Amino acid sequence: MSAQPEEHIDMQGYVARKGDRYYAVIYEGTDPITGRERRRWHPAGTDRADAERLAIDLARRRLDDGYERSSLTVAVYLTQRWLPSKKLTLRASTYDSYRRNIDLHITPSIGRVPLRRLRPDHLERLYAELADHGRADGAGGLNPKTIVEIHIILRRALDDAARRGLVVSNPARLAHAPKRRPLSSPTSRVWTAAQLNQFLTGTSDHRYHTALWVTANTGMRRGEILGLRWGDVDLDQELLCVTRSLVSVGYELHETRGKSRTARRNINLDPTTTALLRAWRQRRSEEDPEFDPDDPSGHVFSRPDGAPTHPQ
Repeated sequence: MSAQPEEHIDMQGYVARKGDRYYAVIYEGTDPITGRERRRWHPAGTDRADAERLAIDLARRRLDDGYERSSLTVAVYLTQRWLPSKKLTLRASTYDSYRRNIDLHITPSIGRVPLRRLRPDHLERLYAELADHGRADGAGGLNPKTIVEIHIILRRALDDAARRGLVVSNPARLAHAPKRRPLSSPTSRVWTAAQLNQFLTGTSDHRYHTALWVTANTGMRRGEILGLRWGDVDLDQELLCVTRSLVSVGYELHETRGKSRTARRNINLDPTTTALLRAWRQRRSEEDPEFDPDDPSGHVFSRPDGAPTHPQ
């Protein structure tokens, strides 16, 4: 049996009947390829009144959604929708970098543009402005690397917007992206063995002499040294495991886990380094009555009160 159309609820939808069942039929625009109108049929049971209520509700939701999409600005989308949704998946330092670039460089220029009206030329003008006078201190433009990072942020954010139906396509994928300048080969300046030995000898009385020694003899980064815990160190086996790093984000401490093989590694210790770590653990026992040498969670190179040492 063919459908029997009923009266329109409004221009967005109406009730139709097939056999003994009613449907709320909602208008969903026109197909961009064929130009034909698109409608979606929603089953509403055998009661006409239920179908009318459903049609009114669905039509109202569509109007509300359409208004929201049309009024959503770039700034609101980036700062209230997209970035908060990434907080659990991004590293704290990456999240903070995204936040600063959005607040300092993106929203002041294109933040008021309705998201659905954002075009590639908006982004190309933004990149040109940032290259010319984008520094917050007014001392010229941003370096190309930072502008590329901003382009990557926008491309990822707008990919998500397209997937959610907030934009038809991603304008960042059509914009001419800035290019990184080829990296020059800087002349490396490293200490000689004699200079390093002189430095370590000169810092022998410094509280963090052992941390400096371990850094010099293992090649560990500062954040890795400060993120090292006693559970990562096996003095009997003369071995330590690098699995995490302590970083500062807005001067708050965050611990990040290494993702690559080079960031997660085991390091064999020489007898001198092992002896220095034993002496350091004894010193920690003497300066902090609450220090527990058997607690694997304690930071190796902590402050006298046991708190983590800030990398800055």
